[in-house]
Amino acid sequence: MPSESGKVVCVTGAGGFIASWLVKLLLEKGYTVRGTVRNPDDPKNNHLRELEGAKERLTLCRADLLDYQSLREAIYGCDGVFHTASPVTDDPEQMVEPAVIGTKNVVTAAAEAKLQRVVFTSSIGTVYMDPNRAPDKVVDETCWSDLDFCKNTKNWYCYGKTIAEQTAWEMSKEKGVDLVVINPVLVLGPLLQPTVNASVLHILKYLTGSAKTYANSVQAYVHVKDVALAHILLYETPSASGRYICAERVLHRGDVVEILAKFFPEYPIPSKCSDETRPRAKPYKFTNQKLKDLGLKFTPVKQCLYETVKSLQEKGHLPVPTQNDECIRIKSAPNRY
Repeated sequence: MPSESGKVVCVTGAGGFIASWLVKLLLEKGYTVRGTVRNPDDPKNNHLRELEGAKERLTLCRADLLDYQSLREAIYGCDGVFHTASPVTDDPEQMVEPAVIGTKNVVTAAAEAKLQRVVFTSSIGTVYMDPNRAPDKVVDETCWSDLDFCKNTKNWYCYGKTIAEQTAWEMSKEKGVDLVVINPVLVLGPLLQPTVNASVLHILKYLTGSAKTYANSVQAYVHVKDVALAHILLYETPSASGRYICAERVLHRGDVVEILAKFFPEYPIPSKCSDETRPRAKPYKFTNQKLKDLGLKFTPVKQCLYETVKSLQEKGHLPVPTQNDECIRIKSAPNRY
C-alpha cells in the first residue's frame, strides 16, 4: 500500500471491532492517527498500543460522543475523520440520543476544523428495514429503512442508526462538509480487541451450545478487514460520494451452521431450525458494485467464518479442540475455503 506519512486522521471509538482494524491499517499505511476512547488508560485499549507504528504515530484521546469539546480537541488539526463510534444496543435511550448527538458533534467539529473529508460508519440497518420492499427488489444505496417499521418492531438499533445517518447528511450539506457513508452488513473476522463484540457473538452462540436451534432467517456478512479497507478507499478516492453498501453475501442461518459444522465438527453446532413450519426464508438481493468499482475485493464468507472461530479460540473465548478433535476437523475440511 502506498505510504501516507504526514497525513493526520481521527478515528472515533478507536477500540471497537471495525475501528481497531481501521487504526491498524491506517498505521500500516503511514498515517498518524488520533483515536478517541472514553478512557485511554483502560487496559481494554492496550491492543491499540501494540499495533505496528502505534508508538510513533498513535495518540489515544479521551473523548465522549456527547461532549462536543472533547471531540473538537481530538479532531482539530486532522486532515480527515472516520466516525465509527456508535452504541450497539436495542435500548432506545442508550441508542438513539448518543448516536444522533454524537453525529451532530462530529460533523460540527469537522466543519469547524475544515477537514478534507468525513467517512461515516453507518449500517445496512439504515437501508433494508422496509416491509414494503418487493421481494425481488435489489437492495442498493437508494434504499432507506422505514422509521415507523423500526419503531413498531422496537428495532431501536436500526432506528437510531437511520436517524443518525440522515442527520449526518443534513448537517454535512448545511455546513459544507465532504461526507461519504459506508453501510456494512454483519461484520465477522479476527478480533483485535480482547472482548467479544455483538456481531461475533452471533457466531459464538452456535459453538458454545447456548443456541440449540437456528432461526429461519437470513443475514448478510462481510469480513472486518474488508470493511476497514473500504473506509480507507472512501477516504482516499476523491471521486467517492454518497453511500456504499459493504457486503459479501447473504446466507440463511442454516447455511451458516452447516459451514461451521463442516469446519468445526467438535463443537455442539445446532442442526435444527427453530421454525420449520414456515417456508425457508429467502436471501434478499443486494449490490456491492459501488465498492467493487473502487477496487475492493471481498473475502469469501466461508473464509470469514473460519477466521472468526480461529480468532475466538486464540483469544480464549472458545475451548481449543484436543488433538483427536483437530484430526477430525482437518479430515472434514480438506479444502478450507
